Amino acid sequence: MGENLEDIRPQFGNRFLINEEDVFQHNAWDNVEWDENQELEAKRKVELNGVIKLSKDDIAKHENEADKFWDSFYSVHSNRFFKDRHWLMTEFPELGDTDEGLDKVFFELGCGVGNTVFPILRYSKGKKLLMHCCDFSETAINILKENPEYDPSRCNPFVFDATEEKWEMPFEENSVDVVIMIFVLSAIKPEKFGNIIKEIYRYLKPGGLVLFRDYGRYDLAQLRFKQGRCIGDNFYVRGDGTMVYFFDAGEIKSMFENEGFEEVQNHVDRRLQVNRGKFMKMYRIWIQGKYRKKIN
Repeated sequence: MGENLEDIRPQFGNRFLINEEDVFQHNAWDNVEWDENQELEAKRKVELNGVIKLSKDDIAKHENEADKFWDSFYSVHSNRFFKDRHWLMTEFPELGDTDEGLDKVFFELGCGVGNTVFPILRYSKGKKLLMHCCDFSETAINILKENPEYDPSRCNPFVFDATEEKWEMPFEENSVDVVIMIFVLSAIKPEKFGNIIKEIYRYLKPGGLVLFRDYGRYDLAQLRFKQGRCIGDNFYVRGDGTMVYFFDAGEIKSMFENEGFEEVQNHVDRRLQVNRGKFMKMYRIWIQGKYRKKIN
């Protein structure tokens, strides 16, 4: 969040670069492995931009007033910034696997203006699907409600701060089939991750799934940061005041398993995006995961 780089359709596994000479024949290549020199160069850049120059007061301001920075972001960009995530059903077929006669309850944490919500409601087979969704930006929720596709009988948006220690939700514990987290955890202070996952576990049904996608370590967006924007290890503040963290697949696995989840998928999605006009190569890295609440 905070930039539109993640809106490029991320479906992985379709096009592989076999011959380096073919790199500019297509706009993107899937699962592109890095060589040792590329990895070392990425680490060097992160070390350079990882010098913390902001004061403790400035860092606290960005953490404590995160909702205000996101309100400002959405006020400026309205609903024109993010594209609807039509790739969701390809990457997460569980979102479309809703039988006509069965009640299903989904919950998206950090829904923004609804660019995940509306494709799910649009393509879902199950007419009884109920989509709860929240964001700590009141401006984003208001924009979502103004969307002509908003249907209060199927969609329940509300303002909520996920960093609260004890969640009070408008639905029961053990009642949600699927929790969706798309580029949201990265916008939160890392010390809060464990409690967020613990609270998600409380509201999921036994056997329920968390679908997760976020920025990976050494992604292009991380390497672009200059000195003076770092506020913690792999944690930065953008020019608009919003924050972003870059994950390692191993820490994602540990975070969820430490709270009792079992791993279904943990995939490092490496894509090489190409500007064929300028002969530019842009390396994107995302972490995609699926975690299930165990059935006792």
